[in-house]
Amino acid sequence: MSDASKDSKSDSSTLQVRKIGNSIGFILPKETAARLDLKEGDQLFLVDQPDGGIVLTRRDPDFEKAMEVARRGMKRYHNALAELAK
Repeated sequence: MSDASKDSKSDSSTLQVRKIGNSIGFILPKETAARLDLKEGDQLFLVDQPDGGIVLTRRDPDFEKAMEVARRGMKRYHNALAELAK
């Protein structure tokens, strides 16, 4: 096993899926929640990956796409927006 493989193995955690009421869920280790600055009630978003995996993120991918469109529009219409702001 290469050193890179060993490092990635030591950084990963195995989470067990458990029944929580009528749903299922998993519990993040306390250290992981602290590292991500997660608190009860925070939202996480699931993002499907092309390889079939998923990524859990605090950022809303739909919001990120909307902001990119807005940034392009603000750049393109900078002069008009500056005039309107007067």
